[in-house]
Parts: sequence; structure tokens; C-alpha cells
Amino acid sequence: MLRYFFNTIILAMAISASASADMKLVALGTGTPNADPERSGPALAVVVGGKSYIVDTGPGIVRRAASAASGGIPALAPDKLDTVFLTHLHSDHTVGLPDVMFTSWVLERAVPLRLFGPTGTAAMAQHLQEAYKADIDLRLNGLEPATPEGHKVNVQEIRAGVVLDEHDVIVEAVPVLHGSWKEAYGFKFTSGGKTIVISGDARPSPALIKAAKGADILVHEVYSDAGFKRREPVWQKYHASFHTSASELAAIANEAKPKLLVLYHQLYWGTSDEDLVKEIHAAGYDGAVISAKDLEVFEP
Repeated sequence: MLRYFFNTIILAMAISASASADMKLVALGTGTPNADPERSGPALAVVVGGKSYIVDTGPGIVRRAASAASGGIPALAPDKLDTVFLTHLHSDHTVGLPDVMFTSWVLERAVPLRLFGPTGTAAMAQHLQEAYKADIDLRLNGLEPATPEGHKVNVQEIRAGVVLDEHDVIVEAVPVLHGSWKEAYGFKFTSGGKTIVISGDARPSPALIKAAKGADILVHEVYSDAGFKRREPVWQKYHASFHTSASELAAIANEAKPKLLVLYHQLYWGTSDEDLVKEIHAAGYDGAVISAKDLEVFEP
């Protein structure tokens, strides 16, 4: 479904997956730990030409990617999923990692998965390899054909700064504040003079605001101010430390001034996509805002 948004001129639009462009943002999953059947777990893809770069691996990611591929983005076919960035190691952002590691291999990925993430990523990948050791052995040495390298994972544990520079794509890790996590990152993708900045899970984070200044697309998590007021104090304390409210995001956007602000990982608590957008505008931001749904595609 197409959704067009105007702010004196068309600043951006959610497009059908059949359209083509040099750089795209695909919302594979916009959900949270809440088991919403309409929203898979947090996972985004930046697609440049015929190459996909995945950010986070929430539950349902490979099937969502396959759906995007069948809709006209072949770079998201399961066997093409070979580069992943993890913002942090919360379970809702990583329980789809074995899906990417092994389902993509079973579906004929021929090369090892490249995995970028914070400290602990290598241990997580190693434990998953051990957990699926019997499966790997049977597929490599049994009757079922299997590519010999596709089950492997090459891990790079990252620090702030450029973590990948290839094929006119530069990926920078941006440190963000996410409660008591010692390491959490957002990511800035630059290609062809266009930029997409992804917050990951984060409360307002100065480094992210700096990275997002003038971005073509800023993708940021958010929770509803109105819904927050109905939460119990213990949850209010948690969310205020780990996440970003709609009014806080309005202030971030006013400072960063992205061409398009895309909301994901939305915590509604009885509100709606439209309510979140209204809250951001009511807090003083008058730029273009879209509250994303799974499988929507955005072009800078």
C-alpha cells in the first residue's frame, strides 16, 4: 500500500517494493518484545543497488525479508542475507540471528555471514554455532546438499566510527545511550551523497543527534507520551532510562533536521501511529514524520 506525506512539497514517500532506487530503507520489522502479529521484531534493511545490509535480527526476519524479495527487492532474498549489524544484544533484537545464520544457509547462501556488533557478539555467534552443531554436521555430511561455507560467521566486534567501507557504502557505528547497556550503537549509512541514520534502541543520545544532522532519513525508536502517563512507576523509570518519548524525539528532530523522520520500535500503550505523529508535531516539530509499518519502503 502506498502512503504519501506532504509538507509543502513531497519530502518522502513510502513506496511499493516494486519500485527501484539506488538506496532504500526497508522496515522488515518495527515491533518490540510485545507479540504483535502485525509487527515482526526490530529489523531494518538498507539496500544499495543489489546489496542488502541488515540492522538487527528480531523474530521473523527471514520471512519478512523473503516477503520483501518477492515484492520486488531481490537483494533481500534469503540466500542474499550475508551482512548484519547488531545495535546491541537485547533478545528482541537478536533472537532472529540463528534464523539469518542457518535458514539463509539452508536456502543456499554460499558465503559466510558477516556480523558486526558490540562486545559479546562473537560469543553469541559461537554459542549459536555450538547449539546447532548437530544440524550443521548433518547438513554438511548427510544426504541433503549444502554449501560448504554458508554456515560460517565472520564476526567483527565494533567501536564507534567507520566499521565498513565498500562499494560506495560507508557504515559508521554511533554510540547511543540505552539504559544500563555498556555498549549500544546506532548506525549511519552513507551512499551516493545520501544518508540514513538508524537509532537502534536509545534514549536521547548526543552522538546520534550529531550523526543525524541533515540526514535524508532518520529512523528512530519512540514511545507515546500519553501512554507513558498510564504506565506504572517501575515501568516509567525503565522506559525513561532506556527509550525516547515522542516529545523528546521532537526535540531531537528539531536539532538534527532530517528530511524525513521515520518512527519504528513504537511503544503505543493504547495509542496509534497517527497519535504518535500528532504527539511529535504537538511537541513543536513540523517536519515530515512517518510511523512505519512492517515491509514499508522509503527512499532518501
